[in-house]
Amino acid sequence: MTLLYCRILYTVAEQGSFLKAAELLNLTPSAVSHSVSSMEAELGFQVFNRNKSGVTLTSYGEEIYPMVVNLLNSEENLKQVVDRLNGLKRGTVRIGAFNSVCIQWMPQILKAYHEKFPYIDVEVYEGTYDDVIHWLGTGIVEMGFLSASCAADLQLMPLYVDPLVCIAPKGFETKKRGVITVEELQDQRFVIQRESCDADIKKYLNDQHLNIRSSCHVTDDQSTVAMVESGLGIGLMPELTSRNLAHNVEVLKLEPSADRTIGLALANKKSLTPAAKELSQVILAEVENFR
Repeated sequence: MTLLYCRILYTVAEQGSFLKAAELLNLTPSAVSHSVSSMEAELGFQVFNRNKSGVTLTSYGEEIYPMVVNLLNSEENLKQVVDRLNGLKRGTVRIGAFNSVCIQWMPQILKAYHEKFPYIDVEVYEGTYDDVIHWLGTGIVEMGFLSASCAADLQLMPLYVDPLVCIAPKGFETKKRGVITVEELQDQRFVIQRESCDADIKKYLNDQHLNIRSSCHVTDDQSTVAMVESGLGIGLMPELTSRNLAHNVEVLKLEPSADRTIGLALANKKSLTPAAKELSQVILAEVENFR
């Protein structure tokens, strides 16, 4: 397979459309379609499923996709090494991040990075912890923000300790102002998030042996706050998240306290591109300003 075939396979898989891929690659749709057909003939199996709703990878396509991504990353790394020798002029870095980091940190990080390297493109992928882990594992991103509780075997560079807080409806009263204890949490109705969206919260609930009652199972922070504002329950979330969302709610410290450690995980430290290495240094510098 040629590098052009790899770029076409990657772009079609990401866009789910020959037409959209053609636009991004500055090719005609027929050229993309012909290249895919030639690639499939060369490989000896079908790479894509074509249907009215779009284009998806076949099981064979899914198996070779991570290797295609790695090959394209290697090509990008080679280009950036050459550019570094000439003054790091161009390139692309892909980074994964969860919601609160995207809102609170990424705008300033990107601004600082682009001031130093105006011709380097940074692609940000926002998702859950599980999404970031998947993107790191498949090479879609070179680095990603994660909580230490989810990092597993990934190398994680600790950056920031983020306390967990409780959000409650306005006027919510506790024995100690601004603080809610585990005993007070025990009898409350909760608004909780599903699946991997709130791994650190679930850990706290388990550690404190809290058997919670909930009729609201949501998937994002905005929905959590909206439900709490309406008096449908209380919620737990990281303090970094509450900064941007908690307008008409009480923000209470937990007793005993708990936190999450936000870190930067690298897909492969040894093969990190020069542009990605520079981005990691900018992140380290900027996080100091966020403390």
